[in-house]
Amino acid sequence: MTGRTLASGVVTLQSIKIFKTHEWINSKPTVYFHCKGENKTILPDVKEIHFLYSYKGEESWQPLTEFVDEKCKRCGLYEKDTLKSDDTFDEWEFCPSDFTAPDGKYVRVKDNELNATFLCPQCVSASIMPNGNNGLHVIFVIIISAVVSTVSVIGVVTAYKYWQKKKREQDHARFLKLFDDSDDIEDELGLGHMI
Repeated sequence: MTGRTLASGVVTLQSIKIFKTHEWINSKPTVYFHCKGENKTILPDVKEIHFLYSYKGEESWQPLTEFVDEKCKRCGLYEKDTLKSDDTFDEWEFCPSDFTAPDGKYVRVKDNELNATFLCPQCVSASIMPNGNNGLHVIFVIIISAVVSTVSVIGVVTAYKYWQKKKREQDHARFLKLFDDSDDIEDELGLGHMI
């Protein structure tokens, strides 16, 4: 599991648009949002198809749900049915990590059923935090890379300076040998003190 923590992520509905109703008798649907194990939240004004309903998050029926940790929930948007079981517009695993937009939006689209935009600003801050293990792993890799790079640079500089020192010693020895050899030739010929 991740090392992230989510104190509380309140989810509100920012907008919804339905494209069809499932009722044959009643053309005005009763649409609701529901997460497994929680109360149903009826959206009282959603009655027309192809109409975009927008909300401010302050309506009496808001918020839709609340994430108290990183666990996902099985949620959906449904239509009450008078004759049989309720119809499903869409049902999915709803997670705090779904809210990846910078402003905390999550757009759910189901072809020929609905478009819905949810808002959870607290979920965004939790989902962009690195988890504990990955964060430590990245820090560990950075530290190891810095140490290896530093040791490599120091090794190259030290080897270069050592090479320069050896070269200077060889050049100095060759220079001294040059003068030593010329003195020996002059001594052998007996020319050293005549000049």
